[in-house]
Amino acid sequence: MEYKSYNKQVRRPKYDCLLFDLDDTLYPVTSGLATVCCNNIEDFMVHKLGVDRNLASELGYLLYKNYGTVLAGLKAIGYDIDTEEYFRVVHQRLPYAKLKPDPVLRSLLLSLPIRKVIFTNADKVHAVKVLSCLGLKDCFEDIICYETLNLINNRTVSDGEDDIQLSTTLTGGGKFFDIISHFSQPNASASLLPKTPVVCKPCQHAIEKALKIGNIDPQRTLFFEDSVRNIQSGKLVGLDTVLVGTSKRIEGADYVLRSIHNIRDALPELWLA
Repeated sequence: MEYKSYNKQVRRPKYDCLLFDLDDTLYPVTSGLATVCCNNIEDFMVHKLGVDRNLASELGYLLYKNYGTVLAGLKAIGYDIDTEEYFRVVHQRLPYAKLKPDPVLRSLLLSLPIRKVIFTNADKVHAVKVLSCLGLKDCFEDIICYETLNLINNRTVSDGEDDIQLSTTLTGGGKFFDIISHFSQPNASASLLPKTPVVCKPCQHAIEKALKIGNIDPQRTLFFEDSVRNIQSGKLVGLDTVLVGTSKRIEGADYVLRSIHNIRDALPELWLA
């Protein structure tokens, strides 16, 4: 007598890690934290570094655009910054009270039987504060943040003699790379900018380092981000990607979510695992 096996073969889930950005991903940009953060950064440049108020906004934009974060850019162009003081000034006046507990997102995250990790360019104090305000602190296994990726970064890294070209700018008497004047020149190239000692998104090296530290397999990880360039860098290192905060599909994004609350509608297979 022949017997047929009715035991179903267990299929391995597609993902064993969900990697989440923090700010403007787990809560909407309409909270206003990003705007206040930008204002605080400009205040830091003006009051702590002596940058001309009329140049602070343009300087901040160029540094963020070319280095991923303003802090990374400031260190690249020659400023000796106390990182703890920077984060304290930039984050201490944020309107955290606008972040309310999110029981809907909490329920979604806790119902997912997959490892969940935060990956942010911010410092750990800020990350923990945001997660606590949202009521999500215990939803994540780990937090990969500025301190995680930048354990010993106290000097400027240069790949060659031509990487750093200093000129007088922005503050009275100091020698700094004048990034504003650099991009005011015709045919200005970002390739001639000084290197930064800071490891941060969207640099592919930063993402690869985060994955290595977190023991995360990029081929089995889904990456949630609100930044297009971070999404595209993540795709280049092998991550499947979810762009949060829009319904418009862009190159590099495997999925798009108008809100992080739409995760179950857009990715029901995560629960089927």
